[in-house]
Amino acid sequence: MCWDNAMAESFFATLKNELIYRQPWSTQARARAAVITWIESRYNRTRRHSALGMLSPVQFENRARHSAVQAA
Repeated sequence: MCWDNAMAESFFATLKNELIYRQPWSTQARARAAVITWIESRYNRTRRHSALGMLSPVQFENRARHSAVQAA
């Protein structure tokens, strides 16, 4: 289906617009470190996703973990 990669494409578009295109990167290592920091501090913690019921990935995982513990 044409929308199979929609979430991945949205992620990479956001990454490029919010981080990659905003400055020149002197080394690949600095760019890699900045991407990791951006994902862990911004994308996974604060950005809400419509596919996750408007929760951030961290909130979604915590809710799923809590539900699994209560079901056990």
